[in-house]
Amino acid sequence: MLLSHLPRVKLVQAPTPLEFLLNLTKALGGPEIYIKRDDATGLATGGNKTRKLEFLIGDAIAKGATHVITQGATQSNHVRQTIAAANKFGLKASAILEQRVNDGAVEYYNNGNVLLDEILGVHSIDIVPGGTDMVAALEAKAKALEAQGERPYIIPGGGSNAVGALGYVSTAIELIYQLNQLQLVPTHLVHATGSTGTQAGLLAGLAATNSNLPVLGISVRAEKTKQEENVYKLARATLEHLGLNTDILAREKVVANSDYVGEGYGIPTESMIEAVELLARTEGIFLDPVYSGKGFAGLVDLIRQGHFTKDDKVIFLHTGGAVGLFGYRTTFSEKDAYRI
Repeated sequence: MLLSHLPRVKLVQAPTPLEFLLNLTKALGGPEIYIKRDDATGLATGGNKTRKLEFLIGDAIAKGATHVITQGATQSNHVRQTIAAANKFGLKASAILEQRVNDGAVEYYNNGNVLLDEILGVHSIDIVPGGTDMVAALEAKAKALEAQGERPYIIPGGGSNAVGALGYVSTAIELIYQLNQLQLVPTHLVHATGSTGTQAGLLAGLAATNSNLPVLGISVRAEKTKQEENVYKLARATLEHLGLNTDILAREKVVANSDYVGEGYGIPTESMIEAVELLARTEGIFLDPVYSGKGFAGLVDLIRQGHFTKDDKVIFLHTGGAVGLFGYRTTFSEKDAYRI
């Protein structure tokens, strides 16, 4: 399967590492645990959205865009990476941030990704309340920019459409190559799933290469049925975009678990806090509090429940976003500032 005929730019430092987590494996006493380090993609502290942006920015340039627009929650990793990617190719970038979390600490609204958005020089940020029709908001922003003489290109939240999902079709191919080189036969691939593009791209790529690797998405927002349907729809659209038969992906291959969302998107859970601290203290790897933290919490709990056996070999895909921790200081520490 070739992707080389599709518009694409170079953003990712690939292949990202695939590491065995020896200390964590021993601590949990379960399956062998590996981690695919897509927190190390390189652009503006890295993250999974950089994969998608290679194709999205490539498409924007091919269509003559001058200004990209996207949206996300206040602490959006995707928005941060989109601004950085636009900078590298001389495009302006604007963002719409939805206040999905209304009772966060002061750092949530001013630190972490929000601070980096400003340092990156975002052209404009519009703040809208939770529940806003974000598709309509993006379209309205595009019309306003057109009136100013710009040629806008809309990137959906999370970069999750058939173009953006190509980033994880490519990742599936990259991962298969690494597994072949290591002669490693994993039994499961686990990751946090939100806007669906990562899981949909992985499933499309694995189906297209006839790779029988089960994928489990730990949802960070939607309930199981809705998340699975959204992933399945996008995976089929991605296969169609590639000119492939959409029926090569069976519906039962699309599996999501929404037991670890907690009270809602971006709202901390005790299991997320434990998961972030566990991986940091065993392997020196930071997760984020919204996506990978809840995804990893799901993996840890499922291991403890015996869902995975000692004979399994599980890969966790780290989607990045650790800078979001700085928006959640009081979640992890009640200490006042250190005094000398």
